[in-house]
Amino acid sequence: MEVMSGKNNSFCLNNGDVVEKIKSLGRLTCRKIWKVGKEDKRRVIHSLKVGISLSLVSLLYLMEPLFKGIGENAIWAVMTVVVVLEFTTGATLYKGLNRGLGTLLAGLLAFLIERIANESGHIFHAAFIGTAVFLVGAVTTYMRFFSHIKKNYDYGVVIFLLTFNLITVSSYRVDSVLKIAHERFYTIAIGCGICLLMSLFIFPIWSGEDLHLSTVAKFEGLAKSIEVCINEYFSDGIINQQEEKVRNYSMEMEDPIYKGYKAVLDSKSSDETLALYASWEPRYLRSCSWQQYVKLGTVLRHFGYTIVALHGCLQTEIKTPQSVRVLFKDPCNRLAREMTKTLKELGDSIRNRRKYCPEIPSNHVHEALQDLIDVLKSQPRLFLSTNSNTNILLALATLATRQKSGKDFLLSLPSVNNDDPARLGLSHVLKEGDKKILRPTLSKNGITSLEFLEALPFAAFASLLVETVARLDLVIEQVVELGKVAQFKEFSHDDVVINVSCDNNPRVESEFPSSHTAAD
Repeated sequence: MEVMSGKNNSFCLNNGDVVEKIKSLGRLTCRKIWKVGKEDKRRVIHSLKVGISLSLVSLLYLMEPLFKGIGENAIWAVMTVVVVLEFTTGATLYKGLNRGLGTLLAGLLAFLIERIANESGHIFHAAFIGTAVFLVGAVTTYMRFFSHIKKNYDYGVVIFLLTFNLITVSSYRVDSVLKIAHERFYTIAIGCGICLLMSLFIFPIWSGEDLHLSTVAKFEGLAKSIEVCINEYFSDGIINQQEEKVRNYSMEMEDPIYKGYKAVLDSKSSDETLALYASWEPRYLRSCSWQQYVKLGTVLRHFGYTIVALHGCLQTEIKTPQSVRVLFKDPCNRLAREMTKTLKELGDSIRNRRKYCPEIPSNHVHEALQDLIDVLKSQPRLFLSTNSNTNILLALATLATRQKSGKDFLLSLPSVNNDDPARLGLSHVLKEGDKKILRPTLSKNGITSLEFLEALPFAAFASLLVETVARLDLVIEQVVELGKVAQFKEFSHDDVVINVSCDNNPRVESEFPSSHTAAD
């Protein structure tokens, strides 16, 4: 009895664990569903639109008068809604018009082939159909390799090829195939019409607007990445090397620097797709600027690569001491603030569809860059090395490498005189147990070389900042070109923004103060 009681208790415990796991899984699923809808409420709207569209086309089956008029081919309307109705209006128009046009052309060509085949007699009927299928299939497939057709009409070409073969081949055995084709065309037209109605008039989601807003978000993300990156690099607290090594991938995903430039680097495919769909939207038919958005996205990705490199400077094993970094903190911070402000102004100009005049913001950035260069020149011993200093660096690097391997070594460098270690600023190697300890004679050259070695990581960081400014100029050029191509409105005196000056004091000024000067 005791054994049976123990088994019952164990069984109850197991059942309790299963129930708890089911409850936790349900809570996790609900949170996930809520999160997806909260990220973009338009997803809920699109889901409801698809449900309503399917309900409407189902009436072709459910209502007796409609079913008698259309017949079993009503299922093609349901299939059309499932395939054609997409998230954005442009994507729906792209698929709907391609599907409708491909079906219409395929039906007309199949009807023509059928008439000619019937006139050729029974003997040549099959041969004529086989030849027509071969020629149309080969030519249509070859046309798909043309870049313009591949980009804009590939889906329509596939539908054309599928419909043509279905009608043409079936017509050899089925006498009423053309009637069936007519009914299918009507049902497909009904399905496409419902999809277009839902996309155009019921809470439309425009691809062009998505592309426009995503471009603005890129500028904001890059500005945030630069700001956080510079702040972390010159932060007073020194991060422990061991803490850096234990950082896992999930923590990196939450890094604001990483999040800022990740969306930019991953945007190539989405930019091209949105630009394609936007070109089909009637709201933006007069605009021919979508490819300019794609070009701007390419330049922004190249700009983002330099921020990736700057981010890498925060995670290097070799660190520039805080005493060296503090010498350049103010000019670097000023340069970062000016670049951040310029990026935000660029994003605001695109958001408001206003032309951007780059003279004054660009001058501020280059003035900050010149200040950084002047400070770098004021510390020549950190960044300029003589030949003897270079020899010492090579010697130190070799000694450090050999020490890590735990092996006996002899200093041997082609450019170093091994007979005169004093020239290198090195005395000798002492053994304490199994360790070898290098005791350099800190001569004047040795101290200068060590300072030069410590400043090397910052030299790489500073050079990346200079490269970032150079690529920012290219970004500004593309934004100006976008304003011209998209015919953005001119700057108005009523448009006023609040900018933050380099001394962190807010000031109110016009967004593009140089536009009036240039006009004058």
